[in-house]
Amino acid sequence: MVVRHWLLILLCGLTASVRADDAPVAPGEIQLASETWNDYTNADGSGLAWDVLREVFEPVGIKIVIRTMTYTRSVGLARRGEVDAWVGAYRDEAEGVLYPRWHYDSDHIYALGLASNPAPTLATLGSYRLAWVRGYKYEKYLPNIHRFNQIERRTGILPMLRHGRADFYIDALTEAQYVLGQAADRSTFALTHVAELRLFLGFTDNARGRALMALYDERMEALVDSGKLKPIFERWQQPYPF
Repeated sequence: MVVRHWLLILLCGLTASVRADDAPVAPGEIQLASETWNDYTNADGSGLAWDVLREVFEPVGIKIVIRTMTYTRSVGLARRGEVDAWVGAYRDEAEGVLYPRWHYDSDHIYALGLASNPAPTLATLGSYRLAWVRGYKYEKYLPNIHRFNQIERRTGILPMLRHGRADFYIDALTEAQYVLGQAADRSTFALTHVAELRLFLGFTDNARGRALMALYDERMEALVDSGKLKPIFERWQQPYPF
């Protein structure tokens, strides 16, 4: 089989990479760094993204090893080669890393604001004062963004909106819903869909990363063609992104 052929190439490449780069991982595993996103990349290994990525790698003998940390630190470790890849990357958001051909999911991007405000659209979003969590770089992927603040964590967002320090908070749907869930009166606020952004793994730019990325692309193509990923998205009640 073609996959087995690539697996042999991968394992040889990984062994050489471990010797050459002194990588702290075994040939038969992939270390993935990620922020904790509820029901998506839970620290205990459960969640939609982990289920998808296990289906990609583990049937061909590559065990997933999870490292949980902030998003910014995840990117930094991948760039330095201290993990093999980070989860939840937007294409070309960081330099010095490798991006595969295949995405594994899509981020459903929403704007959270006061219900009394006009609902934003992708075309009008740039006319508002926006806020999002540091490291997400939505200014690169949403058009005509001029005024935005980056916050350190998802606390204090609702008072920020209530007191007019920002017009809208931008985040993926699950995280925006988490923030909205902290409101005493949810009807005060409104969520508006503004964009879909494809999600990738960001691989380390070395021989090991290139081998793992090649295997990932081949496996994703086969899994999408076969429809084997659909039940995972159905189980987590999320839209199928292919």
